[in-house]
Amino acid sequence: MAPTTRRKFTAEFKAQVAVAALKGDKTVAELAQTYGIHPTMVTQWKGRLEKGAAHVFESKERLGEAPVDLDALYRKIGQIEMERDFLASRPGIIAALQRGRR
Repeated sequence: MAPTTRRKFTAEFKAQVAVAALKGDKTVAELAQTYGIHPTMVTQWKGRLEKGAAHVFESKERLGEAPVDLDALYRKIGQIEMERDFLASRPGIIAALQRGRR
């Protein structure tokens, strides 16, 4: 018997199936047949969507993402641009820096 490879489904596909299951227009068996998957998968994905739906409405800070300080980023970009312009106007400095690295 030849080994079978597992099918991998995208998050978008899983979400589509789970939303269809939540609508309740079709039975789990009908959805499974429509999407070509096992009925257990439909039930599992529907359950995961129901449990995880609250996370969609959580703020970014609660999700572990640190707030971004845009002012600091713009200051850093400005500093780097000034350094670049300074070095571009003085080719002797760049040559000396490159010799020192070797």
